[in-house]
Amino acid sequence: MGIEQPCRPSPATVAPQGPQSPGTPLVGDARQWLLGQVGALWALFTGRPVSLYAASVLRIGYGLLYLVFLVREFPHRGEIWGPDSPWTPALAKQLFEQTGWNSVLTLSDNPAYFEFCYAMAVATSVLFVLGWRTRVMSVLFAVVVISFHARSIFMTDGGDNLVLLMAVYLVLTACGRRWSLDARRDRLKSARAGAAPEPVRGLYAQELRHARVTLTTVVHNCGVFVIAAQVCFLYGSAGLYKVQGSTWGGGTALHYALNLELFQPWPVLSHLVAEFPMVIAITGYVTVLVQVAFPFVLFGRLKYPVLAVLLGMHIGIAVLMGLPLFSGAMIIADAAFLPDRFYTFLPRLWRRAAQRTGMRQAAPGRATGSGSVPAQGRPELPAPQDQVVPGGGRSCSAHPMGPVTDHPEAERHERPRAGSS
Repeated sequence: MGIEQPCRPSPATVAPQGPQSPGTPLVGDARQWLLGQVGALWALFTGRPVSLYAASVLRIGYGLLYLVFLVREFPHRGEIWGPDSPWTPALAKQLFEQTGWNSVLTLSDNPAYFEFCYAMAVATSVLFVLGWRTRVMSVLFAVVVISFHARSIFMTDGGDNLVLLMAVYLVLTACGRRWSLDARRDRLKSARAGAAPEPVRGLYAQELRHARVTLTTVVHNCGVFVIAAQVCFLYGSAGLYKVQGSTWGGGTALHYALNLELFQPWPVLSHLVAEFPMVIAITGYVTVLVQVAFPFVLFGRLKYPVLAVLLGMHIGIAVLMGLPLFSGAMIIADAAFLPDRFYTFLPRLWRRAAQRTGMRQAAPGRATGSGSVPAQGRPELPAPQDQVVPGGGRSCSAHPMGPVTDHPEAERHERPRAGSS
């Protein structure tokens, strides 16, 4: 049997090929760049959870802020949210039918029920700050904030609205991975497990676990990005709204704000500051400029001086205008834009300062450094640095630690083998 030759088209039927378009390489480069950006964005969303320390700071900050708010209003709780409020539960239910809000405080008019709800709200805020069962506590904290906000919605301001939004957004984040009782429990569990091999799991169980980790990471990252976008919209809209006003353009807006009796916790201090009109005008212009520019400086180092200016602005609002809840909510929201390396640097800086001032000294007979060093190398291979001591035992020199990771199983794979430098 012979080999069939493919039929060749006649020269007349061959379509002439013109010169390659000069724009084709550019199109290919643009396509490769676009695919690379999409891949990097997908890796950012699914690779690892971002801003874990910042999410923990938001959890601690807003939980503590709302706890202080509840304790501060404890003597007036009945007049604000309870059965003695002028805005009765019946009126609140009528408003809920129109607005779609809801509150657990309106389920009963019994004073004992209200006291129970108030005590549970305080306990929930405390447990949320401590990070105990954070997934469940974050949902309960959001229910508490929504219920108290909706029960007396006409007594709320911008600070209450921001706390409400952040409480809902924090439900999506893994805000208990750092600086929490949950994180401490996981560390103790990993320390007890030590270098024990992981139990063999089936393929279906491994795929299911991988899907759960990926879903948790994606939801957390989306929650963090939504929080960042919310703060950017808040500052950007506030700055653009100020630009449209004649008082901000003339530099007199802060002068009028300082002379409002409703926002004068210390009138003498407000009048003293109002005696410097040039400083007030410059402060007003800087405030508008920083708020408008805030969304555009988040990807560079210029964000650090901008955040410092905003911190000073919110402290001034809290002191001069008597709005500590609003200022505290904004300061905590700004903390979401600080990277994790900033929060990990703070404890090291504190330890260095404490050691220099003599406030903290190493305990006698205990070396400085990590409290417990896991076993290095594989257990079946003896370490070559082992030396026999007179007592018949062995003394092992320390091996360099592997990189710190979020998952203990990844850390075990990244530890250096015995005998490696």
